[in-house]
Amino acid sequence: MGEPVLMVGGIRALLLQALHPRSMWGTAQNSELMDPDAAWARLGRTVEFVRVRTYGTHEEVERVGRRVRKLHSKLTGLDMRTGETFRVDEVENLLWVHMGEVDSYLDVARRAGVRLSDADADAFVDEQRRAAEVVGLDPAGVPSSVAEMKAYYEEMRPKIWACREARVGLRRMFNPNVPRQMLPLKLAAPGIGLLVVSTLPRWARRMYGMPGLPTSDLAATLTLKGLYRTTHVLPERLRYTPDAKRARALTRAHQENNVDLSIAS
Repeated sequence: MGEPVLMVGGIRALLLQALHPRSMWGTAQNSELMDPDAAWARLGRTVEFVRVRTYGTHEEVERVGRRVRKLHSKLTGLDMRTGETFRVDEVENLLWVHMGEVDSYLDVARRAGVRLSDADADAFVDEQRRAAEVVGLDPAGVPSSVAEMKAYYEEMRPKIWACREARVGLRRMFNPNVPRQMLPLKLAAPGIGLLVVSTLPRWARRMYGMPGLPTSDLAATLTLKGLYRTTHVLPERLRYTPDAKRARALTRAHQENNVDLSIAS
């Protein structure tokens, strides 16, 4: 999660999540996401939630989890097809958003060249069920392996499509409203947007009306590999955020401790 290239996965997740109409409508109708002048701040709050959920202490994670669950429990959305009112925290909505993150981070990591075996990939999907619990899902009902995740998407595909709000979000990604001090990001947005769209599954690209060609997959994979290798030219102290460096240090200490225990026994 600490690899810089996984920022592409975070944006990919947003586009994938937007393909569930009720998830998209519930978000658009209850937040500033569709307001170009306020969407950046809304995105910042989402990034902060993911940061705390990934790297925070148990107490910090539980605190942000309680806040998010309480907020979602009060919100409803309007189904623009049927006129039906629905709860934002319906299990189907929460699970779709969760799986969009898991699939996106894992897919980008593996295509970029992060060393993950098939067993590692299954472990990642399984471990992320703890993240699902933070937003109110029962971990027992959340896919726990890559195979289960693929089966989940096969089941969901007939139920999803790109609603108007999702298409607006896609277009805005190529020309975002950003704070003045982040103007370089606006200039880079078209290139970043093209890469992110190319990393989506072919069926998702087609839902957005974009080409779903195998050549796009290959080009995206080669670009991700290039980005990953480029970041690894930098020393670790510059490559990772403070949270990621702390997590890596804790992981190394844990591994060394296990090795010491093994030798002692």
